[in-house]
Amino acid sequence: MKKRSILITGCSSGIGYDAAYGLRTAGWRVFASCRQLVDCERLRAEGFESPQIDYTDHDSITAGLTEVLQATGGTLDALYNNGAYACPGAVEDLPRGALEAIFQTNLFGVHDLTRQVIPVMRVQGYGRIVNCSSVLGLVGYKWRGAYVATKFALEGLTDVLRLEMRDTGIKIILLEPGPIASRIRENAIPHFERWFDPATSARASQYPELTKRLYEGGEDKFQLPASAVTAKLRHALEHPRPKARYFVTTPTYMAAIMRRILPVWAQDALISRN
Repeated sequence: MKKRSILITGCSSGIGYDAAYGLRTAGWRVFASCRQLVDCERLRAEGFESPQIDYTDHDSITAGLTEVLQATGGTLDALYNNGAYACPGAVEDLPRGALEAIFQTNLFGVHDLTRQVIPVMRVQGYGRIVNCSSVLGLVGYKWRGAYVATKFALEGLTDVLRLEMRDTGIKIILLEPGPIASRIRENAIPHFERWFDPATSARASQYPELTKRLYEGGEDKFQLPASAVTAKLRHALEHPRPKARYFVTTPTYMAAIMRRILPVWAQDALISRN
């Protein structure tokens, strides 16, 4: 029997890396893509087919998908849009260039790849597209404005796509992780250093709150391993009637409930205390 195939983006570490291994173990043919060639080469050494896909580069997206389709004979059972990064800092200090850059990766590239995959799935009559959002796609949090903006946008775009695909065999699904063990904090440091100058900010005295956690990390009692996301991903891919959204961590469940039952002033008060 032909193996089910999936293209996963952002597989260099964390959620994408665990998903690649977890799905391969479950019998999927996994195309574990990365933005940087060095990471692709490392995954190839680990036995993966690893096309290079950079969400900020349209030609890279097209070439990477073409490589996948040539390997499968023109079919693809699933796409998992996982690649993303964070750019922490106060919204009032956030330059336009920083916002444009993060949207290129976290939204525009996701949309570009998705649009190129949909015609393939239309021809074959089925497929699943899973977009990795975040608890920060449900509620905002201070210092996270750029990332929150991209995930709110991803949520809206995915919701509309799900509605529009109801008359096809293509299922559109959102994963909602919360605090997950990954390298997103460490990977955010170069973006913070490139775009923000705390010393010149009106909030200079408040930035140590951000930089301490950014550079040193910290314990999070709600944090789960990346395998928790992979478990939900498998359900989204393999269940005959997948949910529209899969919540992963306790804060994500709480955020979803809070949005439904609390007025905005109460949500703001609760989030500001944490």
